[in-house]
Amino acid sequence: MNRAAYYNSLKDLARAKRLQYGLTTPRVQRSHLRAIYRDEGIRIDLWPHRLREVRGAYFNDEIGPTVMLVKGLPEDPMVFTMAHELKHHLVDRELPVACCSDRNANEHIEIGAEIFAAEFIFPEEEFAATLARQGVAAGSCSAEDLVRLKHDTRTTLSYAGLAKRAVFMNLALPAALANVRWKKLEEQMFGEPLYKQIQRRRSRYRST
Repeated sequence: MNRAAYYNSLKDLARAKRLQYGLTTPRVQRSHLRAIYRDEGIRIDLWPHRLREVRGAYFNDEIGPTVMLVKGLPEDPMVFTMAHELKHHLVDRELPVACCSDRNANEHIEIGAEIFAAEFIFPEEEFAATLARQGVAAGSCSAEDLVRLKHDTRTTLSYAGLAKRAVFMNLALPAALANVRWKKLEEQMFGEPLYKQIQRRRSRYRST
């Protein structure tokens, strides 16, 4: 199987798993993946140490399938990493260990896991349809369009993932989404998030 066919088969698998587990929106949460892991018989091992390069790893040894996750990852990267490692469980069980890190990001197995995870969280067809409903034409998608999409859908696919998807699908020009300060733009468009307001109020309370 060539790489294009391999990657397309992983998209098909991701959509099938979404259907199997009743995922109908692009807001896939860690609670969904925990339930899927339980059903698939995957143990979770939360590592308390922040690792510079490794976000997760899949092991299938004498104690059974286990996914190591770096404890304390924010929701979006945690969900993506869990979906990434799910691909390894479904497709790569014969490997002694599969690590989600920056070093091996160019290997076809890891690229496949990234493709699976993105499709599992937010299928390409639904992504394109959502932008079309926003009035976004091919090649015209802007950073503001993606911020609006993420705000409206509450998807857990990161801004980086959304931008990569938009460029790959020729919905955006690379230059239009380069060097965007996504969180700052989000606040400009929709205001300061509630958690920041709470943090600021607590900080003021402590200082009095």
